Amino acid sequence: MMPQMQMVIIMENSLSAMALRSILVDITPASVEVVSYGSLAEYLANKGEAQAAHYFVSASAIFHNSDYFRQVMRRTIVFTEGEASTYVQSGFRTVDITASEQHIVRSLLEIHHAGHPHGNHHAVEIEKMQILSARECDVLSLVVKGYINKEIADMLNISLATVVFHRNNISEKLKTRSIGRLTIYAVLNNIVSLTEI
Repeated sequence: MMPQMQMVIIMENSLSAMALRSILVDITPASVEVVSYGSLAEYLANKGEAQAAHYFVSASAIFHNSDYFRQVMRRTIVFTEGEASTYVQSGFRTVDITASEQHIVRSLLEIHHAGHPHGNHHAVEIEKMQILSARECDVLSLVVKGYINKEIADMLNISLATVVFHRNNISEKLKTRSIGRLTIYAVLNNIVSLTEI
């Protein structure tokens, strides 16, 4: 039996770890478990037979455990607070955790796309009856591109009330109002490309 694959989060800040876990659960296939730990020592003590597909770690964890993470550099993404040139120059991929949720999601999707350039083999799982209509896809595309309701109405030549109606339907079907999660859905389901957001 193959050991289970995991996305491993190692961050001292439990709120940041919870937020990142929530985003990663939306991106990763159901067969991959997303787990978080407060330190590398805690992870090593509890990892069992599972194998880490990727490590998402704080800059502090890299600093204190550089020997370990240099060995798995290609599978490690460092979450920094602002300037990250030191880590980039060292060869690590980085994401600025102080950025907006949408920017963090975009960065994670870019990293995902770079690692899987031939397409996604695991789109977000939505029941067949909940697939968005063509007009809802049009509205979602403009929402994740940053347009406000009035602009969307003008661009699609529909009323403001209709835009609000479609946005409510989208949120209900996808069970989220988070722009970050809507962005994940839109990119993974080819409603928008990374270059458009």
